[in-house]
Amino acid sequence: MFSSHGPSVRELLVQGLSSIERGYDLLAPKFDHTPFRTPDRMLDAVEEALAQHEGAFGAGLDVCCGTGAAIGMLRRLCRDRVTGVDLSAGMLAEAERAYGPGSPPVDFVRADARALPPALADTYDLAVSFGAFGHFLPSERPALFSGIHRSLRAGGVFAFPIGAPIPPSSPVWWVTAGFDAVMRVRNAVWRPPFVMYYRTFPFGGVREDLRAAGFTVETAALEQFGRLPGGAPRWRLVLARRTR
Repeated sequence: MFSSHGPSVRELLVQGLSSIERGYDLLAPKFDHTPFRTPDRMLDAVEEALAQHEGAFGAGLDVCCGTGAAIGMLRRLCRDRVTGVDLSAGMLAEAERAYGPGSPPVDFVRADARALPPALADTYDLAVSFGAFGHFLPSERPALFSGIHRSLRAGGVFAFPIGAPIPPSSPVWWVTAGFDAVMRVRNAVWRPPFVMYYRTFPFGGVREDLRAAGFTVETAALEQFGRLPGGAPRWRLVLARRTR
């Protein structure tokens, strides 16, 4: 899973016993050498779908940008400024090193995605997020989505990929269920908490929270990842649009 340049088991253990912010500060220098970084294949599929369905954008926002995996994609899709927001100063430092001068210009903001700064309001035409939703409890989604809604201009789009439900017959279901169970025990007996769950972001509940925040919601199949035996896409791109 990890390259020789990735973190050791001890480093992962220390990270997992830290807060989210401190854990990612520690992991940041080696993060891109772990499987936690969003794969280029996913970024390419999302970029292609956005270009086909939406065309070009003005300003772009990457929510929970980490080390900046999606910044290059946003630079190609957007004409104006691109902003990356993340809670971890360490992750932002890595992103700033990777994405220096270029067009459009990129700036990075340290902030909690559940409370985006007022200065970002009504600024962006596209917001994206990859691989971060497991860090938010279901009760925190309304604040997260409302803040992203405020950051978009009227007609702006919040886009992110979401996978099909994993059936209990799949070994992956048991791995993710086991991981979530371990994390719940860890957070019950250890402080500070480290919120990271794989099975707390079902499309049905997410769609309702997006609508409650003021978005209209549609999806587009990411055909690069194929379809399930019943015909449903394995991955879809959620396109949530600010209409008011």
